[in-house]
Amino acid sequence: MMIAGGGTGGHLFPGIAIAEAFLKKDGANEVLFVGTERGLEKRVLKELGYPLETLDIEGIKGRSWKRSMQAAFKIPGSMMQAYKMITKYSPDVVIGVGGYASGPAVLTAHFMGIKTAIAEQNALPGVTNRILSKFADRIFLSFPDRDQWFPKAKSVVTGNPIRASFATNLEIAEKKEDVPFQILIFGGSQGAHAINMAVVAAAAELGKSMEKLKFVHQTGEKDAEEIRNAYKGLKIKAEVHPFIMDMAKAYREADLIICRAGATSVAEITAMGKAAIFVPFPFAINDHQTKNAEILVHARAAIMIPERDLSGRQLADTIERLIGHPATVEDMRNRSKALGNFRAADDVAEACIKMATAPLH
Repeated sequence: MMIAGGGTGGHLFPGIAIAEAFLKKDGANEVLFVGTERGLEKRVLKELGYPLETLDIEGIKGRSWKRSMQAAFKIPGSMMQAYKMITKYSPDVVIGVGGYASGPAVLTAHFMGIKTAIAEQNALPGVTNRILSKFADRIFLSFPDRDQWFPKAKSVVTGNPIRASFATNLEIAEKKEDVPFQILIFGGSQGAHAINMAVVAAAAELGKSMEKLKFVHQTGEKDAEEIRNAYKGLKIKAEVHPFIMDMAKAYREADLIICRAGATSVAEITAMGKAAIFVPFPFAINDHQTKNAEILVHARAAIMIPERDLSGRQLADTIERLIGHPATVEDMRNRSKALGNFRAADDVAEACIKMATAPLH
């Protein structure tokens, strides 16, 4: 299997989940990732021991006309790179998981007669997957395609694949009275400055409530030192990390999560059965993060605060309301868990194996 895409954790981690499930099916199975030099995959895949090849490709949408033109001119070259990789590796199936590298790899594989698939993580699909859906043999959806972006005959709702580590040791021990209420904060693999600053401002507003709390905060590299110093000044129980590799452990230990509403975060939160406060990234293409968050908000499994409304006082009020009503938090957890799907990665891997070994009908 060739898994193409990445750039952010939202695209990369579902790909890793699929790889884990695929390799578990048969010890003889092999996986190659295809990404870019600048993406998160360069660091994470090396640490996990997965092979990675890179394409020279950039995004087009949301850039200046000059940068868009420069990126467009790279497409033929990236397809030639993909052709050489596919010829050398000879995959039975190529699956695009989103990100710049998925387009050239999936398109090239299609024209070479290799079975292809795409995985769409968001409630509102991106432009690349809308285009690739015309060529892919299978389309794996995280949410039902209510607006019918994709051909029904090729589409299947599997849920968003999550890594195996998130599906183990889920039992939460009974909370002891002297153990603080733990809040996990993160803004994606690069951090989110607006969330970082709002959480620090909220901490300053919480007063005596802070005695009941502990923050575990993934800040990204840029804000790490500033946030660490701010917590020290406020004398708050806090762990500050530029990046958390073992997110499954961080999720398990958390009572509440404050984060963006990327599709992978939503899938992991529901799989782990966690209560969440979502602050969707306001500049996400087509505002897809808001659409993701709304699914949990409508199910009363999460609270959403638009970034334009985000303030330290409002966030502090929301946190105080939740820690003061543990039954509400427990209800949110149960509703969240009801939306989770552990079998997504297995279902995608199984479908890919069937697709690669039998003709499509």
